Amino acid sequence: MNNLHKSKPLVWGLLLAFCLVWFYGLGARTLVPTDEGRYAEMAREMVTTNDWITPRLNGIKYFEKPPLQNWMNALTFKLFGLGEWQARLWTGLCGLLGIALVAHAGRRVFGERVGFTAAIVLGSSFFWAALGHINTLDMGLSGMMALTLCGLLLAQRNDASERERRSWMLACWAGMGLAVLSKGLIGIVLPGAVLVLYTAIARDWAIWKRLHAGLGLLVFFAITVPWFVLVSLDNPEFPYFFFIHEHLQRFTSKIHNRAGPWYYFIPILLLGIFPWLGVLAQSLWNGRRDATNGFQPKKMLLIWSAFIFLFFSISGSKLPSYILPIFPALALLIACELEQASHKSVVFAAGLLALFSAIGLAFVPKIPALGADAYTHPLYQSYTYWVGAAAILAIIGSLITIRLARRRKEWAILVLAATGFIGGQLLIFGHEPLGRYAAGTLHVPAIKAELTAQTPLYAVGRYEQSLPFYLRRTTILVESADEMAFGLQQEPHLWLPTRDAFVAQWNADHAAGKKAVAILSLPVYADFQKRHLPMRVIGQDPRRVIVVNDPRN
Repeated sequence: MNNLHKSKPLVWGLLLAFCLVWFYGLGARTLVPTDEGRYAEMAREMVTTNDWITPRLNGIKYFEKPPLQNWMNALTFKLFGLGEWQARLWTGLCGLLGIALVAHAGRRVFGERVGFTAAIVLGSSFFWAALGHINTLDMGLSGMMALTLCGLLLAQRNDASERERRSWMLACWAGMGLAVLSKGLIGIVLPGAVLVLYTAIARDWAIWKRLHAGLGLLVFFAITVPWFVLVSLDNPEFPYFFFIHEHLQRFTSKIHNRAGPWYYFIPILLLGIFPWLGVLAQSLWNGRRDATNGFQPKKMLLIWSAFIFLFFSISGSKLPSYILPIFPALALLIACELEQASHKSVVFAAGLLALFSAIGLAFVPKIPALGADAYTHPLYQSYTYWVGAAAILAIIGSLITIRLARRRKEWAILVLAATGFIGGQLLIFGHEPLGRYAAGTLHVPAIKAELTAQTPLYAVGRYEQSLPFYLRRTTILVESADEMAFGLQQEPHLWLPTRDAFVAQWNADHAAGKKAVAILSLPVYADFQKRHLPMRVIGQDPRRVIVVNDPRN
């Protein structure tokens, strides 16, 4: 096996090339609904109102998640202005943090080559690389959970000095605190449950004496308590909604309408771990056999991956990104497996990637059929070229990997990683026309041309998650409260609860010569046509119609 990890020019060259592509991708696409537009807009409103305690979305109290990502995005906006790459910078940095952490933990716990391999495995895994370029909470959470996991591994390794153990355990406690501020109590519940399970399975009772719990809890509470206290003082309704509705009821019921079957996350995991699917099963299987005396890191990684996957599988609320925190642990297990496995494992992984890519290439001509109308058909047609290019690249890269595997295993692993990363980025970049359509940004110039500071902007029958950020202003919700129902219960004056109330207001503005703009769903627009509302269409696509009430000038 080669020693590429010892070549500083190669390692630094790879890092530079990787970071150039990684950071370029942060600003290469439109912010698409729902998450990207939502969290960019919340941060924009935080900057505009200068209220860093009470999160708001569309001007309405929004307590579903803690504020760490909003704070980081708002800080980025203050430093660098508003834009796509600024809105994704925090998640992009969290993705890179996870890669750096598994590299360092892998190197110190398992050896230099394992650390190098773990970094390229995680960085090239499709799910991790993709969500590192999406403004969503789960990558921020996963970055902090990676700090928790890797801090624990580094602190508990058998050759750690007392100073290293204390420092890395405090980093672990800080990671849990930041994870709680990222997405709530799972930031400490999941690592805590993993630790209990590890203790019972590995019979490593002594680990509890090495947690530096006293000082660690001080760090944890110093990070988490101030905001929870301040937001509760300003908003007495917050504790019940956040801790009961958003945690207990979300997990135990289907109140958020995000249910899925028990196997929901299996295909997500299988697709998300590409191009390393071919070594996933044996990596997990061999992770259970950890002959290390004292702390058993592979067993910890296996329990971390299995428990978090099972936890979200039995939850009443499921979204694809929920299992993202297991990917750093999987990358370390896969790197350990590649270290001791024969070249046949690499060949099998490359062959599996080639097979799936060939199947995907066969289905490329069917992609335009996903466009249900004349508007979206050319958008899907344009995506076929990107999907086709990614599939062809994957096939070629897989064949090169297979050719290299027997004599140059480390080069083969590197080629497979590069193939997976570049192919995944092509799939992401190519989605941009569909992203612009989903976000509605093509209508921004027409809407801005009609708006003044006094012009009300309504959203009837649908709530646009991205347009408020691009328009630099909030909308007045009508009829559908969507995820802002709780906030609107506290501040009902911020919306119009019925369609009839909107019609009355729209007609009154028209009669008074006051301009108003509305974004309508197609069924709502058809209804208003039947009611003969004064409307001038300034933008339309299969998802929305934008109208002005044409007041007298």
